[in-house]
Amino acid sequence: MRPVDELILPDDVGYTENHEWARKDGSAMVAGITDYAQEELGDIVYVELPEIGQSFEKGAEFGTVESVKAVAELYMPVAGEIAGTNPELENRPDLVNEDPYGRGWLVMIRPADPGEMQSLMDKATYYNLLKGL
Repeated sequence: MRPVDELILPDDVGYTENHEWARKDGSAMVAGITDYAQEELGDIVYVELPEIGQSFEKGAEFGTVESVKAVAELYMPVAGEIAGTNPELENRPDLVNEDPYGRGWLVMIRPADPGEMQSLMDKATYYNLLKGL
């Protein structure tokens, strides 16, 4: 595990305590797992994502990621409807390890309340959370 200071923590995303992230993309949000989460899991070998059109509350489980070490649940960073899933992950789940904030995104969410993005942690707060782990 890399030291916290070496993890990638973009400024333009919001973070959850469960190590998911969300980024505004027009009127939608794109979400995935953080660099910390993918590093903790190790090599990701399978990603189970929800059907497009399903709705979830903030914090609800919406899928799983399976790695060589464990299976981890995925939790919604904000409430909303799944507007899209990353089709590349079906054949390339390792993209979550390679580029967790880019090509390894998991879902696109149509948020129930666009203002809920403000409830997510900023980079500095998430960094301090990681330092305390």
